[in-house]
Amino acid sequence: LTTARFVHTATLLPNGKVLVVGGGNNSNIPLASAELYDPASGTWTNTGALATGHQWHTATLLPNGKVLVAGGYPAGSSAERHQPASGVWTNTDALLTTRRKHTATLLPNDKVLVAGGYNGSYLSSAELYDPASGTWTNTGALATARSSPTTTLLPSGKVLAAGGSSGSGYLSSAELYEMD
Repeated sequence: LTTARFVHTATLLPNGKVLVVGGGNNSNIPLASAELYDPASGTWTNTGALATGHQWHTATLLPNGKVLVAGGYPAGSSAERHQPASGVWTNTDALLTTRRKHTATLLPNDKVLVAGGYNGSYLSSAELYDPASGTWTNTGALATARSSPTTTLLPSGKVLAAGGSSGSGYLSSAELYEMD
C-alpha cells in the first residue's frame, strides 16, 4: 500500500484490479484516500480522493462497475460512488440512518441492502440503495440489533445475517431478510 491503513475496504473490480478505500492511519485519523492494486504489475497507485474520510464503512461493487462506499466513522450517513475508469468520486444521497460497522449486500434486483451497525447505539434498521436513482429507502428491520454482523446472499435471494455484537455482548443468533 502507498498509505498505512486499517478498518478499510478492498473491492475486486471487473478489470482484475483491487480498489482499497479509506480506513484509519497510525494516528487513527479517518482517511479519504483510495488506491488501486494491479496484480499484473504488483504495483499500487493512488486514485481519486473521497469527499469525506471513511473507516468502518462498506464498499459494494455495483452492476455498472462503480463502487458504492457508504457510512462509517466519522462519515456517518455520507455515501459516495467511485468510477474506476476515471478515478472520480461523486456524492450520492446520504443514508437515512447514520451508521458504521454495518453490512452491505448486493441483491439480485441490483439494489444494495445496508443493515445493522452502530451509531452510539446498536442498530436493527435496514435500508436499500437504488443505483438507478441514487436514493435510499427504509426496508424491514432486523429482529435483533447488530453491530459487525456478516450478511450473505443465498441462492434463494434471501440474505442471511449472522452474529455480530449488541449491548449485551456477542451474538450467536442469525436471521433471514427476504425482499417483498
